[in-house]
Amino acid sequence: MTEEADAARSAAARAIIDGNMYMVLATVGPDGAPWATPVFYSTEDGRDFYWVSSPEVTHSRNLAHEPRVGIVIHDSRAPVGTAGPRALYLSATATELDGAQALQGLRVIPGPAGRGGRALDPDEVRPPAPWRVYRARVTAYSMICPREEGRPCAEHGLDHEHRGDVRL
Repeated sequence: MTEEADAARSAAARAIIDGNMYMVLATVGPDGAPWATPVFYSTEDGRDFYWVSSPEVTHSRNLAHEPRVGIVIHDSRAPVGTAGPRALYLSATATELDGAQALQGLRVIPGPAGRGGRALDPDEVRPPAPWRVYRARVTAYSMICPREEGRPCAEHGLDHEHRGDVRL
């Protein structure tokens, strides 16, 4: 991939992150069953994604079992057939935060003004409060490679939908 194409893909990925409020978090339970749920997220750098959840909900319990997660951030209003370039796929490791790490998360949550959500007091996320702060640290990014209908992707030569790595 050329430097120009790499920069364009990175900018597109950042626009997806900045232009959305929810990510779909995919976890796996102790029985191997998959679970996907949307969560409102906040991030400063696009590497660490923060959210607040109850430790009792399925995705939080699953994270306690298996911290590796898949995440998709996408424009759910994209017209049929155009969602590929408007979606970012992330591999990450997620964990419940406490102490200073939870306070760092609260510094980032809820994100820039106008996104919704509200700032939380540390007492709202400490036991016995019903909420906790979670962080997913991204290990890999990918997007659907652009290609013209009926033509292979210029980068990989593939004539079917596939993902290419993205660097942020």
